[in-house]
Amino acid sequence: MRFCICFSYEGTAYYGYQRQNNLKTIQSVMEEALFKINHSKKVLLHSSGRTDKGVHALCQIAHCDLDVQITPHQLKRALNTFLPDDIYVRKSILVDEEFHARYMVLNKTYQYRINMGEFDPLRRRFVYQHNYPLNVDNMKKAIQYFVGEHDFRAFVTENETKDNCVRTIDIATCKIDPSFPNEVVFTFKGKGFLRYQVRNMVGILIKVGTGKISPDKVGEILESKDRSKNGATAPACGLTLTNIQLIDEYQALLD
Repeated sequence: MRFCICFSYEGTAYYGYQRQNNLKTIQSVMEEALFKINHSKKVLLHSSGRTDKGVHALCQIAHCDLDVQITPHQLKRALNTFLPDDIYVRKSILVDEEFHARYMVLNKTYQYRINMGEFDPLRRRFVYQHNYPLNVDNMKKAIQYFVGEHDFRAFVTENETKDNCVRTIDIATCKIDPSFPNEVVFTFKGKGFLRYQVRNMVGILIKVGTGKISPDKVGEILESKDRSKNGATAPACGLTLTNIQLIDEYQALLD
């Protein structure tokens, strides 16, 4: 039986999503819980993608195959019984054998939050505490350079420079959160993102916001395809994977 699982997590205490030897990750903790449910048989959890150390998720999608007879509701309840409080399964659905969490994704949405006001200890795990004013109007101009299909080589890690770095961003916005007027929220929506891409894009936008570079400079750096011309990576705590949209037939089951 193959199940699609939608779950949330706070990434602060984890070394990212992907399983790593002798390190606590979201995948390893999830698979430990599934192992118990699957009568002590190993279970592989396949996700829509990985998040880095300290990054959060409101909606992560994964699938797994289980040998036990269990309903989706029972699986959700069992997982939430075994999982720690910083991981929560929101929904579980039964899917066919053709379903794959990585290849059935239409788009992903990430948000990055920055506090421009005084330090807020209650939001320090979820918002980057910049604690200085930023020029939001200039950042709004600069973020538009990321919209569309581009080679994002200047905004990925050096060890990925030989890979295909062409990606398409459908939506990129910069707004003040009316509920938290000192917080600026960057939203990026696209089919897929490269490692550290969002945090590197935010890093350069912060430079724009502080007046270190002009908005037009972002377009120049993007076109240069030169990672050394950027060099800024925003802290992980401000980044959250907020939504994953699956192809219609499976998204309808999750909604």
